[in-house]
Amino acid sequence: MKEHTSGRAKNQIRRIRRQMIEGDLCFGKLLPKGQVEAAIKRHGVCFRDCLYTPLLTLWTFLYQVLSADHSCRAAVAKLLACLGVRGDYTASANTDPYCKARKRLPEKLVADLARQSGAELHRQVPSIGLLGRRPIKIADGTTVSMPDTPANQKAYPQQPSQKEGLGFPIIRMVALMCLSCGAVLDVAMGPYAGKKTGETALLRQLMAGLRAGDVLLADAYFANYWTIASLLKQGVDVVTYYDGRRKLDFRSGGHLGRYDHVVQWVRPARPPWMSKRLYRSQPLTLSIREVRVDVHQKGLRKRRLLLVTTLLDDQQYSTEDLAAAYRARWNAELDIRSIKHVMQMDVLRCKSPSMVRKEIWMHMLAYNLVRKLMAKSAAKAHICPRDISFKGTLQTMNAFAADGWSCPARRTEVYAVILKVVATNRVNDRPDRVEPRAVKRRPKEMVYLIEPRPIAITRLLKGK
Repeated sequence: MKEHTSGRAKNQIRRIRRQMIEGDLCFGKLLPKGQVEAAIKRHGVCFRDCLYTPLLTLWTFLYQVLSADHSCRAAVAKLLACLGVRGDYTASANTDPYCKARKRLPEKLVADLARQSGAELHRQVPSIGLLGRRPIKIADGTTVSMPDTPANQKAYPQQPSQKEGLGFPIIRMVALMCLSCGAVLDVAMGPYAGKKTGETALLRQLMAGLRAGDVLLADAYFANYWTIASLLKQGVDVVTYYDGRRKLDFRSGGHLGRYDHVVQWVRPARPPWMSKRLYRSQPLTLSIREVRVDVHQKGLRKRRLLLVTTLLDDQQYSTEDLAAAYRARWNAELDIRSIKHVMQMDVLRCKSPSMVRKEIWMHMLAYNLVRKLMAKSAAKAHICPRDISFKGTLQTMNAFAADGWSCPARRTEVYAVILKVVATNRVNDRPDRVEPRAVKRRPKEMVYLIEPRPIAITRLLKGK
């Protein structure tokens, strides 16, 4: 594309852009054009009048993260295929204009759209029948790596135990997810190590996304005094696993049942990261319910659940209900696996910190849109959204995507077919499946790089 366009060429570009966006089969339904344009206007984004406008750049970026090949070349090739269907064969296969357009997209715009899509889906899908049908959210953390560039290393250094030049930059994330539909509501990111980079510190950045009356499911990492006190202050209840730092003595406290009691946690000493003013504002004690549930089912790793919760009413929340709710926390592990492995976000591609964060937010937006398609399909089939396969839905979406370009008159009909096909991609009903936590297929034997690449290349050129 030339740097400047005018006259007939400019009108042709505008017509092609409009046809592509309106003719898109899935994203036109899942991410309405008006919603994106409102967000673009809200963030004050304005590109020159060229092919890659903010709307079309977002559209291409979405298909890039959803495709099996995440390269920019594949994204531009998909765009050229769409243009070819419309009768335009003049666009260039050069990826530079697209890459520059991605850089101009503000990170806050992509993050805003991702949060909006997650919140909208969370409101639409009713709560599942756990803990009195209260809204249940899950917090969980993970890490992803990225290309080894100086900029990435400076912002997100590699693990301290690795030698310089042999590791990859790594970013830590904590996601807040909806249990009923699997949508990602918000994400906090930070370096893998350093001050205020732990999962509890990142969770504090997400507490604005929690509402009074919510229940948060989390693993033992979040079962500490300060996190629970902050959540209770917002009216949010917690169900976590026992972290092992406090002694469990079921003979003490208020007895509720066998291995079920309420105790008072006394405020510990002020940690170094907390100011004196904040420390004085913390409650002197917390009323905490500690529960032990013995698991008699063969094949499960956990033979005994030790739970810590702020749900003190044993009549409304029995030990069995608490155990069932905590067991549902495993859905967060499956959701993160879908994002990292099915959508291939475990190794990012961008070479600058700002683009890395933008790539993560784009994955979250694309993931929420796939979840939205699953929810729409489940509602028509009168089933639970979590009964549908995420990978099967993604495969169906990619397979039907091009049909919207070639048959714009049949978009509504084809979209109805997509909803029916997605509903048939059911997750196999395998209650309490038992599998060994081991891999049968052996990896190929490879020689690992044990020195920085430039040094290894120099040694090879010298014949050593």
